[in-house]
Amino acid sequence: MTAQPPLATLHAEMAGRGFAVLPGASLAGLLGAAGNAAALDDFAASWERLEVDGFMADGGRYRQRRIANFSARAGVPGHVRGAHQPHFQAVVHNTLNGGVDRWFAAVEDEVGASAPVQALLELGRGVADALKPGRDWFVEMHQFRILAQAGAPGFPTPEGVHHDGVDVVLIAMMARTNLVGGETLVTDDAGQELARFTLLDRLDAALVDDARVMHGVTPVAPADPAAASCRDVLVLTWKQQA
Repeated sequence: MTAQPPLATLHAEMAGRGFAVLPGASLAGLLGAAGNAAALDDFAASWERLEVDGFMADGGRYRQRRIANFSARAGVPGHVRGAHQPHFQAVVHNTLNGGVDRWFAAVEDEVGASAPVQALLELGRGVADALKPGRDWFVEMHQFRILAQAGAPGFPTPEGVHHDGVDVVLIAMMARTNLVGGETLVTDDAGQELARFTLLDRLDAALVDDARVMHGVTPVAPADPAAASCRDVLVLTWKQQA
């Protein structure tokens, strides 16, 4: 039997079980020229310019981030970047930080327009369109850096295992520096574990059908307590526009 091409396998896994996991080499291959090392190095370097998340209700200063939003209209190729706006999640989806407008620093223009971002947007849109054809999409881009120190772990998902209140979520690893922990968990609504894995290498990725499954990440800590430690991740989400 002939094996399915990677993109067809990805769509089948999303349709069948509500999530998919891709090794970085496979995702880079799906991105074509945008997945080359030079383009990804430039993209990854932008994580050095994130700003502290000042909206952590737990008082933590362990998270840095930038955000952007895009729109994609049914039948029209590409994503159009929107005016900068706050990120909002209902309390039901984020019991720690939900219920308020959170104004984070904007993704830099050249980063949002870069080849890796545009290719990842198209890949994720293909998944969203396959699940729910003919929809207009509101897309958010989140650059996260989680810091950890000896005796002060970092929390990639301080709200716990959760839904994001969107349709499709793409989570891609950019860098793990001197870390232990950071397992990604996928569960059903009853909390039954469906998968547990660790995104380790650049572009290792997970995609989830947010209405069907929940996801979260365990805390991270430094492998060497004397050295700097961080976890850099890109998150893209697609939500049907009203």
